[in-house]
Amino acid sequence: MKRRDFINWVGLGLLASSLPVAIAACSPAQTASTDWQTIGTVADLDKSGQLLNENSPIGPVLVVGTSKAQENLVAVNPTCTHKGCTVAWKAQAKKFVCPCHGAEYGIDGTVQKEPATKPLKTYAAKIEGNSVVVKQ
Repeated sequence: MKRRDFINWVGLGLLASSLPVAIAACSPAQTASTDWQTIGTVADLDKSGQLLNENSPIGPVLVVGTSKAQENLVAVNPTCTHKGCTVAWKAQAKKFVCPCHGAEYGIDGTVQKEPATKPLKTYAAKIEGNSVVVKQ
């Protein structure tokens, strides 16, 4: 075998071995944002009517509601859009309130009182078995 033929075969082998990597890089990625993520248990949600998970796969999530009224579950990212404090759910007033600067958000995450100007990020929420799950 000539030296040139050998180098051509090695080059062809390298090209063929990198083909699967190139195909995978061009394929649409499956991300966790399209999957339902477990936030906590139904028992924990029913204890206080809210469930906070600051370390979920999609980031901080606060779910409000109960398993008895699961069609009314609300899930938001509880990070205040003003300065990043964690908002609290005020069940009596049906709003989220920031303890740092007094910003208020409606149950749908919209700003009701400044200084915040951007709404809270919201998620779809449901109950599956004994778990509370959300989808981004």
